[in-house]
Amino acid sequence: MDEEKIEEIKSNFPFISGLKHGEKSYIGIIQNSDEKVVTFYDLSSVKNDEDMKELLEHGENWWWASNRIIPINIFLNQEMKKFRYCLKTMNLKDTEVAFGPITSLNNILKKRIKRRQIQLVRNDDE
Repeated sequence: MDEEKIEEIKSNFPFISGLKHGEKSYIGIIQNSDEKVVTFYDLSSVKNDEDMKELLEHGENWWWASNRIIPINIFLNQEMKKFRYCLKTMNLKDTEVAFGPITSLNNILKKRIKRRQIQLVRNDDE
């Protein structure tokens, strides 16, 4: 894929990522990435134009309405069940993310806010 096409995708669809696995390139929405595997919705596997339009609308909704840390399949649980057929999982060691966002459930755990418990004690001597 040429640089001009990649820049067009990045500017029009910021939620889409490009992945390279061996000699093959993929375009999709990353569902989750961890230390071992990356799972994504492969846009080339989408059945028809109607499903493609719906998937891109869900991607845009997720991108602008969420904090982008939560994976799309958790943020839009019911809506994304329809697209399970175009999910692909690949070994991260053999896969390179060329461009686009990478979401991971591990980020949710890292960004957790530590809370301190403060207990107020009333002094009855006064």
